[in-house]
Amino acid sequence: MIRRTSINHINNILKNNPNWKILDIGCGYTANKYATEIADAKDLSFFYKNKKFIKINQKILPFKDKEFDFVIASHVIEHVADFEFFIKELERISNKGYIELPTRLGDNLVFENIKDHIWWFIYNDETNEIVASHKNQLIEPFLNVSTAKKLEQAFRESLVIELKWEKTIEYRISDGIKNSNFQKISFLKLIKKYFSKRIRMLFN
Repeated sequence: MIRRTSINHINNILKNNPNWKILDIGCGYTANKYATEIADAKDLSFFYKNKKFIKINQKILPFKDKEFDFVIASHVIEHVADFEFFIKELERISNKGYIELPTRLGDNLVFENIKDHIWWFIYNDETNEIVASHKNQLIEPFLNVSTAKKLEQAFRESLVIELKWEKTIEYRISDGIKNSNFQKISFLKLIKKYFSKRIRMLFN
């Protein structure tokens, strides 16, 4: 079962369960403050000196079945080539967790996502499942990660998908956007239109 949630709701749950064993996987330098263990493909043990850190070296995660009470995978799945296997591994090592993904719009806006992201996602509220498709860059990106994070403070629901799962993570793979007539949105054209509009407003 997977449902929409919010990171604030998740943090309240984690705060109220101080005895839980909580894994944050693939978090880079931004681990959840309630995580008791941290895992990443990069060796960040020097950064997390006061936490247990595990370096991920292979597809099979180095954890026992149901080892954790809760597992966090924030902005990870879109990077993983075999994300289906990764989802099964999350289900293997825990019974519940939190998944955070960029929306397709949020994914398209950021420069760094062009090379790093393989998949993009929507959440289907009717079937309660993640719908994955290969990423399609439809907008010329014009934000860096730090600027996108600032925008999330006001427009989080437009840029981020927040999901809580228990027992299973329902998903399916789609062909994605099939409209071949869609023309890529040029950032330069947007800027030109913006200034053209502003100039007209000044003289009206």
